[in-house]
Amino acid sequence: MSGGDIAGLIAAGVFAVLVAILAVPVLKLGRVFDEIRTTIHSIGEGTTPLIDEVTATVSTTNQQLAKVDGISNNVSDATANISALSSLLAATVGSPLVKVAAFSYGVRSALAGRRSTSRSSRSR
Repeated sequence: MSGGDIAGLIAAGVFAVLVAILAVPVLKLGRVFDEIRTTIHSIGEGTTPLIDEVTATVSTTNQQLAKVDGISNNVSDATANISALSSLLAATVGSPLVKVAAFSYGVRSALAGRRSTSRSSRSR
């Protein structure tokens, strides 16, 4: 065995030790990747039903919003009808009512004027 052979054996031994030292972190890293793969798989299995439920909820919400939209349209129509009815009622009843009120005010004023004239003539 020559000096070169011994140096080759030493280099081979050092290389084997180096490979053994580096093998431990590589094995641990492999386990980490296995855990990550398992976690991603379980998340994927849990997400699919959740997405289905969200889709059903959004669909139901859209149906309810359509119903609420119909109700609000009906309320808007009813409000417009009531407004038109109150305008018609005010135009129909309002003008004669104002005339009756003015007439009754005039009659009261005339009677009050007549009473005050009759009282002033009695006091003389």
